[in-house]
Amino acid sequence: MANSGQHCAFVLLAEFDIDRGAQLTYQFPQPLGTDEGLLANLMLPDGAEKQLEDWTIFFLNQTSFNTIAPVLALESPDPKELNGLADDGPELLYVLNLVRTKHDKTVRRGAVVKAMAICTRHPFIQIFKPVLLMALDDYFTNPSQDCLARLFDAVNAMDISAAPTLTRCEKLIMRTSERKDVFAEKFAERRIPMDIRQTLIQHSNESRSSIEGKSRSRTDSLTSQHSASEASFSLGGSAVWVGDESGLENGREREHHSPPRGRISTDASSASSHGVNGRREESTATATSYTEAQLRSVVKDTHFYQTSIAYKGHTLPIRMPLSTFPEEVGDYSLIQLIQIFSAPGATVAGPQHPHLHTNGSMTHPIILLFNALVTGKRIIFLGYQRPAGQVSSYVLAACALGSGCGAVLRGFIARAFPYANLTNRDEWESIPGFIAGVTNPIFESAGSWDLLCDVGTGRMTVHKDIYVSWPPVQQPQASTISRAGASRLDSAMSSEDDIGRTPALPRDAPIQGSKSDFVAKADNADNIFIEDVISAISYHFGEPLVRARFMEYVSRFVRLAARYEEEIMGSTKIAYPNSPFMDGPNGYTQLGSGMMFLDEVAGAKELAANANRIEGWRRTTMYEYYLADFQTALSAKAIQGFDLSHQLWRLRNAKTMSDAEAEAILRAIAEGVQTYEQVVELLASLPPHQGGLLPLTFGLFHQQEQVRDVTVELLTVLRAFPVGVQFLQTLNHFHRYAYVRQAHAREARLFREHNNQLYPPSSKNSRTPSNQSESSFGG
Repeated sequence: MANSGQHCAFVLLAEFDIDRGAQLTYQFPQPLGTDEGLLANLMLPDGAEKQLEDWTIFFLNQTSFNTIAPVLALESPDPKELNGLADDGPELLYVLNLVRTKHDKTVRRGAVVKAMAICTRHPFIQIFKPVLLMALDDYFTNPSQDCLARLFDAVNAMDISAAPTLTRCEKLIMRTSERKDVFAEKFAERRIPMDIRQTLIQHSNESRSSIEGKSRSRTDSLTSQHSASEASFSLGGSAVWVGDESGLENGREREHHSPPRGRISTDASSASSHGVNGRREESTATATSYTEAQLRSVVKDTHFYQTSIAYKGHTLPIRMPLSTFPEEVGDYSLIQLIQIFSAPGATVAGPQHPHLHTNGSMTHPIILLFNALVTGKRIIFLGYQRPAGQVSSYVLAACALGSGCGAVLRGFIARAFPYANLTNRDEWESIPGFIAGVTNPIFESAGSWDLLCDVGTGRMTVHKDIYVSWPPVQQPQASTISRAGASRLDSAMSSEDDIGRTPALPRDAPIQGSKSDFVAKADNADNIFIEDVISAISYHFGEPLVRARFMEYVSRFVRLAARYEEEIMGSTKIAYPNSPFMDGPNGYTQLGSGMMFLDEVAGAKELAANANRIEGWRRTTMYEYYLADFQTALSAKAIQGFDLSHQLWRLRNAKTMSDAEAEAILRAIAEGVQTYEQVVELLASLPPHQGGLLPLTFGLFHQQEQVRDVTVELLTVLRAFPVGVQFLQTLNHFHRYAYVRQAHAREARLFREHNNQLYPPSSKNSRTPSNQSESSFGG
């Protein structure tokens, strides 16, 4: 982790005075320099006296009215390092606030209300809840600034210097993996104590000696005869055996004659035969420097970094998540957000707007919320007579929903106010596209919003004057579109099957669109997606899967927007240009790129259905952010030269594919994936819930030998890295058998070719594998 100290920037203490109202009592270690009344009212939300305990979240340094001054004097890390972005202005501070009410008949009104807050740079603020609970208890017992100082020092003494820093692709792999040992090798050098590390090094040396001995004996066996049944399980000491899914049951390993878990690398002969480069050999050596069983005893779940906070003689265990993105704050729940607005009593009221109702009256409330988020509408979550913390959690979940769980878009947290009140209403309502959580029903009648989400009833309301604030965007006329694809799009938009066509209304048009402007389709792609997600929730799939599905949904929306820009304007800067695969003369081939559809006519209709919200998104700051981020990511990608997403889509979904295209795709991936960074980038695009390596392993059963060979070569590259081994282990037995068998056949063939070069045909009889060996490994 880059920033190992100063996890807590400030500690605040607020109290409610019956005569003066909410008061900010202490600011430690220095005054923030912002409005104390604003801070006190944010820390003591409306109705706090009705709750025995409540958690709220708010942010600082968002806008001019909540920017601290002077700017934080404590040393801060580079914002690019934390967010992967080059944002202007001071760094955002996340504030976790705990407010507690204690009934006391000896005081006026019979209760004492106090609140304590931690200001931190870390978006995973939920890890500080235990220590904040203890600190507020401490303050109730002995109210003094010393309590704040103890909390400040305790939090900043938390040691995360040994926590591994994950790249974006590594985070994506970790988020979708259920294995508790994913990227365990990153903990080996940082997390394991020295005495255990020395033991593991000794074990590593013994294992390597054993592997080298078996390599020599295996090389000798190639000169005589192979044993197909035994070799197909070991594959030169690799961990890609066929009998053990989890690797946790030693009994099953013995049953299937599996090699020890520590033997992840290939052997010497395999490495030389496949031409493994020095970088992969170095990675292999690192992978064998520990055994998973020993590492698992130290690191129980690699999704979290285990540390602790010592506070007043108590050691509080802390589980710091390692795969959090900046747009994800706190322990939000997309499942709760979906359930509250998908309940049987959930309704959508108000006029229909082209930006919001992409499927007319059948637009699902969650899709309506997503459309409002990405098109920059003013959104309020109202929780009347509900805890402010509950409302805050829905705001944070909405920000994650719109951003693709922080992995695709950004700009939502910067305009989010998880808890907002009347104190600074004019300021936060002036922020374009604000996302606010409130508990006071006066905001509903005030009407300074475009979409109101009532978390108590599951009701969504579109403002009656939505057309005044957001007039529809006119689409280009057919005469201005010359490209063939754009003509199909315009034709689809003007057909009788038109979906969500933009109504040509002036600013003072009636608030309700005509029925013909919003034709609902039961088989709309958005409706199918939401039904699939709700079904997954009903079958008790967890939060990680739901987050992964919405990340894919937002990613597809962006690629669809890029295709739309090409169809309308002729080019795009937010994705690869759209082009099909080309198989030219003299062996010339050009891989396809961009977003493709199974059916171009259906694709044109889908573009027409999404045209309005795409136009709305293109006029927001989120679009500008993504444009800059894509250009930066394009130059920083580990896999260069082709559109990886397009190739994987073709492997997954293409109804027909020529042999030339299949070979070109697999060869491009095999040649472009050699280093660890390239392997991780490839695997991040192959999540387990989408089949993992399954699209690639189809090449093992191709009718052409060169396609099978290049597939084996690619999988062998993945096998050289621990994370690649884990993905290979998720394949079913049939695919693993096919890979192991073909890998041995390829190795034997390469060995024979090598011998033919070293020894003339007249003297190679005793060195060539027997015909029986060839038939054993042939395929």
